[in-house]
Amino acid sequence: MSSNYCFDKTFTKVNFSVENLVFNEFEQCIFSKCELNNVDLSDIKFINCSFIDCNLSNVKLINTSLQEVEFERCKMIGFNMDEINQFGLKVSFTECNLNESSFYESPLKNTKFYKCLLENVDFSIANLSYSSFYDCNLNHAIFSGTDLCYSDLKSAYNFDIDPTKNKLKHAKFSKENIIGLTYSFGIKIE
Repeated sequence: MSSNYCFDKTFTKVNFSVENLVFNEFEQCIFSKCELNNVDLSDIKFINCSFIDCNLSNVKLINTSLQEVEFERCKMIGFNMDEINQFGLKVSFTECNLNESSFYESPLKNTKFYKCLLENVDFSIANLSYSSFYDCNLNHAIFSGTDLCYSDLKSAYNFDIDPTKNKLKHAKFSKENIIGLTYSFGIKIE
C-alpha cells in the first residue's frame, strides 16, 4: 500500500475484496454499497467518513483509526475492535448488524447504537458511558467490567447485565426492560 491520501471522494459499489485500497488515509469519504468482507484495513486512517449499506464483516482492524466515522445499514459481523488504534476513536452505528463482534476494552464513550443487532457481542471492560442503545437487540451480549454510567438503555432489549459486575451509575432503563438486570440473580418478575 502506498502512502497516499484521499479526500472527499465517494466510492460506490466497489468490491475491495478484489480491488486493493490504494490509500492509507481517507478523509470525508463516503463508501456506499461497497464490499469489504475479510479486507485487511490495518494501519488505515478514516476521518469523518461514512459507510452506507456496506459489508464490513470480518475486516482486520489492527491499528486502524476510526475518527468520526458513521456506519449506516452495514453488515459488520465479526467486527473486532480489540486491536484498533484508540486515538481519537469516535464511531456511530445506525441499523447495523454487529452480531458476533468485539468491543473488548474499547473506549466508546458517547457512542450511538441505533436499531442495531448486537447479539453475542463482547463489551467486556469497554467504556460505554454516555452511550445510547436505541431499540437494539443485545441477546447474549457480554457485559463484564463494562462502564455503562449515564448510558441510555431504555429501549434496548434481550440484555443480561449483572449490576454487581458493571458500572451502572445513572444508566437509564425502562420499566419494561429492567428484568435484564435481574437474570444473574435468578429473580423472576411476572
